Amino acid sequence: MVTDSIAGTVHAHGAVVPVLGLGTARMTGEDCQRAVETALSIGYRHLDTAQMYDNEAAVGRAIAESDVDRDDAFVVTKVHPRNAAPAAVRETTQASLERLELETVDLLLLHGPSDEAPLEATIEAMNDLQHDGLVDHIGISNFGVDGLEDAMAYSETPIVTNQVKYHPYQQPRDLFRYCVENEILLTAYSPLAVGGVIGDDRLAAIGDPYDKTPAQVALRWLVQQPFVAAIPKAARRSHIEANADIFDFELSAEEMRAIFELDGAVSDEMAPLWGRD
Repeated sequence: MVTDSIAGTVHAHGAVVPVLGLGTARMTGEDCQRAVETALSIGYRHLDTAQMYDNEAAVGRAIAESDVDRDDAFVVTKVHPRNAAPAAVRETTQASLERLELETVDLLLLHGPSDEAPLEATIEAMNDLQHDGLVDHIGISNFGVDGLEDAMAYSETPIVTNQVKYHPYQQPRDLFRYCVENEILLTAYSPLAVGGVIGDDRLAAIGDPYDKTPAQVALRWLVQQPFVAAIPKAARRSHIEANADIFDFELSAEEMRAIFELDGAVSDEMAPLWGRD
């Protein structure tokens, strides 16, 4: 069993974010609460939820009932795109805090592009929440490079992260490069391709010398990259523990490259970003 904090951290514009977190999409009620309680008990300190997931109350109960100090948990929630109008940003974020039983949230994201309000107005409302002490840091989710640049231009405070789907078979290369160059955290959701990596013989061959599964290799590949954090969703204790068991080995540059190549050709100019020989 893992104890204390299990992972290293990424420092991104004032935020200190554990590189491994627990994703909670598609988990609700007691199942979600139990998963979060389990994750906290074995050392997870990065918890990801959202208004869209309908599970903030379950996450909040788990945090409240945990022995983990509030200051040691990095809690992320997201504004639903339909709540992107400034008044709705404030109202629904306050409701999120009530459900989470928290006075502040560590990181608030806009869950995706929205037609409800101009991005500039949404970001300004999120900045106002920061000024009022309800939110420590802000970011976005499901945006490309252009959207990230716009959010950065509109915000008075740093955009800490862009949370996007990122796994061996779907690699947002341009966004990755941009985040590294600008020291922005790229948070990878669905990092195991919704279970798609489990039967991958190529990942299995890489993991065999380390006695690691394809899923563990995929997660290690992600967190070994600069300015990347991963938030795999898991409900069972065995899966939550296995996902955390990735910090006692290191992939070589050749192994990192082989995984990058699962999504196509890799240019040599990227080599310094994924590890050392």
